[in-house]
Amino acid sequence: MANAFSWMSWTLPVAVFFICVALMLVGMTVWEIRSPTTERKGFLPMRTTRGDRLFIGLLSAAYINLAWVGLTDLDQWYAAAIGFVALLLIMRKG
Repeated sequence: MANAFSWMSWTLPVAVFFICVALMLVGMTVWEIRSPTTERKGFLPMRTTRGDRLFIGLLSAAYINLAWVGLTDLDQWYAAAIGFVALLLIMRKG
């Protein structure tokens, strides 16, 4: 079982990214249970709930990170920071 993930390059930025995703999912679940969400319209072209915006923001962060790996040789921490800012923007204004 130890070799099950040997194909993936588990670097510190990748690990931090996935840990943050897991923590956000737990936090959003608790928040949703304590305070159910209502749909609202932001800059996204549809009405969304907090969960919708989290999903869209996480997908955006993942695509930013993938594009960064494919298009640059720069440090992955920059992509993680840009993805985090995009996620915050989508959650707040989306």
